[in-house]
Amino acid sequence: MELTGTVKKVFDEQQISSSFKKREMVLTTEEQYPQSIMVEFVQDKTDLLDRIKEGDRVNVSINIRGREWQSPQGETRYFVSIQGWKIQAEQPAAAAGGSEPPMDSYSASDFPSDEQEDDLPF
Repeated sequence: MELTGTVKKVFDEQQISSSFKKREMVLTTEEQYPQSIMVEFVQDKTDLLDRIKEGDRVNVSINIRGREWQSPQGETRYFVSIQGWKIQAEQPAAAAGGSEPPMDSYSASDFPSDEQEDDLPF
């Protein structure tokens, strides 16, 4: 699955135990009712957030993880987490090599002049 949106917050890496680390970010979606979604990156994937900064528009590839937990009192609870495994910052069309050339690369001959015949009905 993928999420697209704007990075609202990037948190510092957390060393949870000697063998487990994670880093979280908040992504604001771009829909009629924007959502702020926490996405966690674990283990070697935490490094993916090093080049991401708040305000970047990104695409994040995610997995949804669920787990069951039982409290010492015997109560069973269920948790869901969203884990990112790939993130790509989107580039503006001109920087990404879009198909339209920059405006200053057009020449006057690319546009019809008053002397040139055009077939437009207006």
